[in-house]
Amino acid sequence: MIQINGTIKLGREIDAATQKAMVTMVRASRAEDGCLDYTFARDLADPNVMVIFERWRDRAALDAHAGSSHMAEWRTFMAANPPASRDLRIYETDDGQPLG
Repeated sequence: MIQINGTIKLGREIDAATQKAMVTMVRASRAEDGCLDYTFARDLADPNVMVIFERWRDRAALDAHAGSSHMAEWRTFMAANPPASRDLRIYETDDGQPLG
């Protein structure tokens, strides 16, 4: 399994256009074959920071996602609205174990 975790600091408020672009991206990504989880969330201590959590079945699924039309649209949106910083990490991992 491939997992991506990290943050994107927008450097501005998450306005209606940004939120719409995020929701569109999340919904389209979740519908992709091989997407196990795809989540954007706001950091409670800094609402201008998006927390990213993705899980993909394998590298082929992630590669297909990278070539998708909605990913191209997201890249265009982010290029027009560049973030202040970005820290994303990719991991190869197993399914993990329940915590509890």
